[in-house]
Amino acid sequence: MKKTTVALTGVIVGLLVAFLLTVLDSPSSSAQSSQELSYGEERALIENLQARYLFALDFKDHDLYVTTFTPDGILDVGDGEIVGREAIKAAVANMPGGRHHIANIVLRIDGDRATGRSSWFHTGNDNPEGRMTIGGFGHYEDDLVKVDGEWLFARRRIYNEGNEAWAAPPGNPAW
Repeated sequence: MKKTTVALTGVIVGLLVAFLLTVLDSPSSSAQSSQELSYGEERALIENLQARYLFALDFKDHDLYVTTFTPDGILDVGDGEIVGREAIKAAVANMPGGRHHIANIVLRIDGDRATGRSSWFHTGNDNPEGRMTIGGFGHYEDDLVKVDGEWLFARRRIYNEGNEAWAAPPGNPAW
C-alpha cells in the first residue's frame, strides 16, 4: 500500500508541476496580442477584413464599409481615386444591389504591411424571372496595413472586366 501511495503521490505531483509550467510558460492574452502572428493567422484576419468589406457593401452599411479603410485610405476605381473615408462613403452610396463574392485570394504579408490580389464577381436577380445572373467580374489589387492590431485597406484598386474604363491591363496580376 505504501508503494502505491508513493507512486500515486509522484504522479499527482508530476501532473501539478506540468500544469504549473504550462500556465506559467503560456503568454497572457495581452502578451499574446503583442507577439507576431503566424502567416495563417494574419491571412485569416485579412480574409475577415475582405468579407466584412463585402457584407457591408451588400447590406448598404456604409458606416461599417468605410471602417475597412484607413482614415486616409484610397478606393481606386475606373473613374479615379477616392481618398478618405467620407469621400468613399459618398461614392459607394449608389452602388448596385445584389451580392459580391471574392475568390482566388493571394497575399504577401510583410510585418504590418501586405499586398493582396483576389478575383471578384457580382450576382443579382433583378430580372423578370428573378433568376440569378452574373452582373460583373474582375479583380482587386490591395495594399493593406495593420493599425493597432487590425488590418485595413490603405488602397483598394477595383478592376471590372465588363467596363472598358475599369478593365485591367493585360497580364497576370498575381505576381
